[in-house]
Amino acid sequence: MTSTLIWIAVALFAIGLYLSWTAGRLDRLHARIDAARAALDAQLLRRASVAQELATSAVLDPAASIVLYEAAHAARQAEEEQREVAESELSQALRAVFAESQQVEAVREAPGGEEATRELTEAVRRVPMARRFHNDAVRAARALRRHRKVRWFRLAGHAPFPMAFEMDDEPPAALTDRTA
Repeated sequence: MTSTLIWIAVALFAIGLYLSWTAGRLDRLHARIDAARAALDAQLLRRASVAQELATSAVLDPAASIVLYEAAHAARQAEEEQREVAESELSQALRAVFAESQQVEAVREAPGGEEATRELTEAVRRVPMARRFHNDAVRAARALRRHRKVRWFRLAGHAPFPMAFEMDDEPPAALTDRTA
């Protein structure tokens, strides 16, 4: 009888330890998502700021400046529900403005254009990486949250279900060709 109770206690302890480990893992994944989202937000803000700065620098022609400025402003001011759409529209505006390498060369030749082009190139290159890190963390957390043990024992607590950030983040070819 005592032996059976000891084995039951050991089994319950092992199950509790395993569930605690799983809850800790899920908590770390949620913290990773939060950090990746903050990094993504910083990169998106940097890209929008550089685009807005370039649009107001009088280096681009007026039509391109207006298109780029409006898209960058909309991306910076977008509410959370509309953020993916606004950021996608900024990506499209960047591709439209910098569709040809002549436009990039014209910006580079202007005073301060070399630095602006370099900053914009870095910004548009970092956004897809930051988005990929965020979405990988979301994918891992979702996979763990789908397990029965997590649902049955409510190991996720009250944390919201993680959502991926889906947007068009393809950089302008003229900018990426320059760095290759």
